[in-house]
Amino acid sequence: MRYFFEDYSLDTERRELRRGFEVVPTTRQVFALLDYLIRNSDRVVSKDDLVDAIWDGRAVSDAAVTTRLNVARHAIGDSGQAQRLIRTLPRQGFRFVGVVQRAQDAPAGSPATALDGKNASPLVGPEWLPHREIRSEVDAPSGAPGSLPSVAVLPFANLSGDKEQDYFSDGITEDIITELSRFSELFVIARNSSFTYKGKAVDIRQIGRELGVRYLLEGSIRRDGAQVRITAQLIDALTGAHRWAERYDRELEDIFAVQEEVARTIVAVLADHVYVAELEHAKRKPTENLGAYDLYLRGMAETYKWTKEGNEAALRLFYRAIELDPEFPTPYGAAAMRLAVRKGFGWIVDRDQEIAEVRRLARCVMQLGKNDAIAFVHIGHALGYVAKDLDDGVAMIDRALALNPNLGAAWAHSGWPRLWLGDADLAIEHFARAMRLSPVDPGKFWPQEGTAHAHFFAGRYDEAFAWAATALRSRPDSHAALRIGAASGVLAGRCDEARRLAARLHEIDPALRPSTLTTVLGPYRNPDDVAKYADALRRAGLPG
Repeated sequence: MRYFFEDYSLDTERRELRRGFEVVPTTRQVFALLDYLIRNSDRVVSKDDLVDAIWDGRAVSDAAVTTRLNVARHAIGDSGQAQRLIRTLPRQGFRFVGVVQRAQDAPAGSPATALDGKNASPLVGPEWLPHREIRSEVDAPSGAPGSLPSVAVLPFANLSGDKEQDYFSDGITEDIITELSRFSELFVIARNSSFTYKGKAVDIRQIGRELGVRYLLEGSIRRDGAQVRITAQLIDALTGAHRWAERYDRELEDIFAVQEEVARTIVAVLADHVYVAELEHAKRKPTENLGAYDLYLRGMAETYKWTKEGNEAALRLFYRAIELDPEFPTPYGAAAMRLAVRKGFGWIVDRDQEIAEVRRLARCVMQLGKNDAIAFVHIGHALGYVAKDLDDGVAMIDRALALNPNLGAAWAHSGWPRLWLGDADLAIEHFARAMRLSPVDPGKFWPQEGTAHAHFFAGRYDEAFAWAATALRSRPDSHAALRIGAASGVLAGRCDEARRLAARLHEIDPALRPSTLTTVLGPYRNPDDVAKYADALRRAGLPG
């Protein structure tokens, strides 16, 4: 039997929970709990019912039941506070209140996967989203909160005849995404998920189903010296009908005006109303210096390579952009973020100098940033992680979220400081929101690693290991995923796997020791958390 609700499918035969194409890691007990609640969604289930069904009638404390219920909620994007899908009825029990559709047999060509989230292999074969096939056509797909119009911006095609100009068309696309995401009337898919379709000939309706959006914006850019032609068209992903199209032949210096006009037109087409204050708030021209803007776009193209060489190249380009326009705030934050990446991947060059530089860059962003959410989120993360100025870092990230609540990266960045402050459940909620805003993100390993850490510090070691394993499938040599995988594995009783991960961690970072773990960790407020982490790595076999 397969159950479909919101963006999720639960397959009882394969014992698999998915959100879209992504397998959601679950332990067997959490899967059984979801299965039982969904199968009995027509009634209130008592604690005794759960104990009999999930724990075979063994004596189980209320705290243990609550913990497992909260893990189950997190797995399906719910929380104990929201109780959108799993509701607790005081002195009565629990009930799954989401709209559930059932199907008996998978269509031919449906993906074959492992028995549980811990060992699930990547999806192969035809792209198939059964829950999208059987649900009714509604204006707001279930990925979008409430009834917000939902949109994804596909990478604009580079028609300049020079592949070296890809960075420019990619950068313009990313800026349009950022402009759109400023409007609270829209649910906007994050850049990294949209860019998984770059260069692919995929059916519009299929993309809409995969991303969970109603509308798609696609277009092209042709750059010829100081001239630029941009075409854009807005398509209804359910019907394939064109809602709006336009062509802009402009001077290159007008590029920001074109971006703003595209964003404002789409909001006017999709939203029932747009607050004047938001329209005014979205007006921004990041720099008058097109050379600085061009260097910034080139730097961002390097960051998405996720390599040491790309990181260093990006850092140099961002500093060059700052030299050309010292009033342009975005590259200050981007440069600070590259220093944070150095620390996260074990590429630190001079720790004290880099801490001082992050603080200097932060002062510049605070003076120049104004309404630049991207600058604030990057500097906020770097302040917290590199300089360990956690309170100031959180304030910067919160400011970014206030400026742009649709900025998926901001929610991922926000999850880590909540974790360092000791609020594991809130961290999981923020990581989950980031993953909902960018469901097929190539950088999804980062919020997955964060979710693994949060479960680890909450004492849910099986869940932590499952999330670490998922992150490692995306990036096998991730420092953070190897660390938390080894630590959670040994505490979950997976000693052989934990030792294997610890050995790989030692290969890529031979200088790391449990005693020096703080050099790669964020500023955890509770020293017991760091001690627990270090002891687990020691037990997993990390030398020293």
